[in-house]
Amino acid sequence: MQDEGKIKKTDPAKRYRRVLSASTLAGDQVQNSAGEDLGEVDEIMIDIPSGKVAYAVLSFGGFLGMGNKLFAVPWSVLRVDEDKKHFVLDVDKKKLESAPGFDKDNWPDMADTNWGTQIFRYYGAVPYWEAHKEEKTLRSGGGGL
Repeated sequence: MQDEGKIKKTDPAKRYRRVLSASTLAGDQVQNSAGEDLGEVDEIMIDIPSGKVAYAVLSFGGFLGMGNKLFAVPWSVLRVDEDKKHFVLDVDKKKLESAPGFDKDNWPDMADTNWGTQIFRYYGAVPYWEAHKEEKTLRSGGGGL
């Protein structure tokens, strides 16, 4: 199963869930592999035409929810630690603090693929709309060496 690497399990006998509602994930904490708190998932954004999860909105900083900076984090770079009920994002806290962000009154337009590409590249991820093209090319037998 290709998704198994995205979910950390300490109890191999326990079956992990493959499908969860977005509302159960919103509000979950996000940590890096060093255990540093990186904030929490504020929203999960769906690309309507493709039906794919486009990105998670990570809320970081501020006090009691005030002054939080929001970040679009590619869904593909997040892992779920189902045992600890949080997400893992393998970035240093300083890298996140320097990431392109936005505030609650100025949400990004993902129809602008230049902006989206910048965000995905910042986290070392292939944009989901490009990954879909690569998958189609590979399935059709093109694009090989």
